[in-house]
Amino acid sequence: MGVKTLLKWSKQITPSKVEQLLRAERDLRKAKIIFDSTSAEYSNGFRHDHTTFGVMISKLVSANEFRPAEEMLNRMKEEKCRVTEEIFLSICRGYGRVHLPLDAIRVFHKMNDFGCKPTDKTYISVFAILVEENQLKVAMSFYKYMKEMGVRPSVVSLNVLIKALSKNSGTIGAAFEIFREMPKRGCDPDSYTYGTLINGLCKLGKTFEAKELFKEMETKGCSPSVVTYSCLIHGLCQAGNVDEAMGLFDEMKRKAIEPNVFTYSSLMGGLCKDGGSLEAIELLEMMVRKRHKPNMITYSTLINGLCKEGKLAEAVETLDRMKLQGLKPDAGLYGKVINGFCDIRKFQEAATYLDEMILGQISPNRVTWSLHVKLNNTVVQGLCTNGNLNRAFQLYLGMRTRGISIDAGTFDSLVKCFCKRGDLHKSVRIFDEMVLDGCVPDHGMWTAVVGGFWDRRKVREAFELIVVELMNEFVEHE
Repeated sequence: MGVKTLLKWSKQITPSKVEQLLRAERDLRKAKIIFDSTSAEYSNGFRHDHTTFGVMISKLVSANEFRPAEEMLNRMKEEKCRVTEEIFLSICRGYGRVHLPLDAIRVFHKMNDFGCKPTDKTYISVFAILVEENQLKVAMSFYKYMKEMGVRPSVVSLNVLIKALSKNSGTIGAAFEIFREMPKRGCDPDSYTYGTLINGLCKLGKTFEAKELFKEMETKGCSPSVVTYSCLIHGLCQAGNVDEAMGLFDEMKRKAIEPNVFTYSSLMGGLCKDGGSLEAIELLEMMVRKRHKPNMITYSTLINGLCKEGKLAEAVETLDRMKLQGLKPDAGLYGKVINGFCDIRKFQEAATYLDEMILGQISPNRVTWSLHVKLNNTVVQGLCTNGNLNRAFQLYLGMRTRGISIDAGTFDSLVKCFCKRGDLHKSVRIFDEMVLDGCVPDHGMWTAVVGGFWDRRKVREAFELIVVELMNEFVEHE
C-alpha cells in the first residue's frame, strides 16, 4: 500500500489481534501502517484473513478511497483468501453513499468472479441503491434480473419496488397495484410500505389520497413513524393546509412521537408561506429546547419568510444565530437579506452584508450569480441616491475587481452624482471605464459631464468632449 513499515511484531501475532487493532485505530494512515507491518510478517507464518482484509477495506471505503479498496479485493483473490458477501456489500454501499450507483452495480457483478454467491440481502441492497439514486430504468432491469436469479419477493424487496414506482405520476398506479396484491403474495404491507406510498403521493401533490392512506394504515394496525408524519406534514404545508399540518404535529406530541428536524422545518416553511414567520420563530425555539439542531434548510426557510414579511431585524438575528451554530450561509441566503434591506431602502446595511460575503469568501453559484449582479448594481445606485457616494464608489471598484458586470443605470448614477458634487476626476474615470466596457453614454450623461467642466471653467476639456461626441455622431450617420 505504499506506506513505510514502522512496527515490529512478536511471534504471537494473530488475525484476531490485528483485527482489534485496526478497528480501534481511527487514523487511516496509522491503520495502513498496522496492516502493512503485519503483511511484512508473512515470512514468519502470519497471514491476513477475511476479517483483517474486511476491516481495512471498510476503512478505505469510509474515507472514499475506492480504488485502493478494490485493489485489496484483487489481493485477496491472489492470496486465495475468502471474500465474504459483507466485504462486497461494504463497497457497494460506499459507492451508493457518494452517489455512484453504477459503480455499485459493477462491483456487485464481480462477486461471481471471486467465488462469492450473492444472497437476497445483496440483491435487495443494490436494488435499493439504484432506486435511491433515481436510476429507475436500471433499477427496474435489475429487479427483473433478481427474479430471473430466483430471488423471491419479500416485504423488503417489494417496498423498494414500490418506492421506485412512487417516484413519478406515470407509475404510482402500478405501485398501488403491487401494494394491493402484497397480501396475496404472503407479504403484508408494513409501516414502511404505507410511509413510502404516502411520501410518494405528497411529492406528487396528491395530499387527499395521502390522508386517506394515512387513515387506512392505522386501521390495519400499522403505526405511523416520525418519517410518515413528517412526509404528510410537509405535503400539507406545500399544499397550503398549515392548520391540518399543525393538527398532525399536535397528534404526534399526544402519541409521544418525537418530531425531527424535517418535521419542524416543514412546519416552519408552511407558516412562513402563510405570513406566520413569528410563529415559525417560536417553533425554532421549541426545536432548540428539544435539543434538535436546526440545519441549513431550517434557517433558510425562516430567513426567507422573515425577509418576505419585511422583518429584517429578526432575519439578521436568525442569520447571526446560524453562524454561531457553525453553519455558513450561502450566497442565496445573503441575497435574501440584502434584497430585504434594498426593499426598505437601507442601502448602507445592504452594502455591509455584501462586504461580509467577500470577507467570508462566499461566492454565488451559477443559479445565484445573476441575482448577485443585480443586487450589487441596486446597492450602488441606492447609495448614490442616498448621497453616500464614497461608499458607492468603493463598492463599484469592488465590483470591477470581482468581475461583476455594471449596468448602464449604475454608471449613470455614479457619473451624474460625482458631477453634481464637482468631483470631475472620478466622474471622468467612471465615464472612461464605461466606454471601455462597451456601454454607450446617453445624452443626459454627456450633458452632466460637459456641464461639470463648464461649471469649473475648464473649457478646453469640455470642448474636447463635445468634439468626441460630434465625431461619434458623424461616424454613426456615415
